[in-house]
Amino acid sequence: MNRPQKRIADSRVTLSALMGPQDSNGHGNVHGGVIMKMVDEAGALVAMRHARTPVVTVAVDSMTFMKPIYVGNLVMCNAELTYVGRTSMEVRVEVISEHPLSGTSTRTNTAYLVYVALDENANPTSVPDLIYETPEEQTRADQARERQAYRKRTQEAAR
Repeated sequence: MNRPQKRIADSRVTLSALMGPQDSNGHGNVHGGVIMKMVDEAGALVAMRHARTPVVTVAVDSMTFMKPIYVGNLVMCNAELTYVGRTSMEVRVEVISEHPLSGTSTRTNTAYLVYVALDENANPTSVPDLIYETPEEQTRADQARERQAYRKRTQEAAR
């Protein structure tokens, strides 16, 4: 049975928020947990838009904060699918911090998250296949397959 297909562009999401004092620590930096929550929300929205079902987060690959984010910065989480399996989806989320007055922007981190689509009984359910339209999308899919194989090997070794 052939599954429906969707383009990566059909489910892309940008989640943006202005960072305020409630998001910061005593040094004026935004808490990493605030950014992690935004990343997970952006990723989940992409997965839900693709699958058109509820999803759960099953893995977050490493999230390294390369640059600080400060109060007053606009944070944008640009998220898109990189790969889908039968029931799982990998989403790439790039975090950009922008100083809204100067317009200076910096990529502060990139994360890869895996979600599983759920049916009405909270069981994994199949998702549409992806259509790769550009060489970059195909390259990211190949890299995602390697990450997925590594995750599976790691899970097997842990058992």
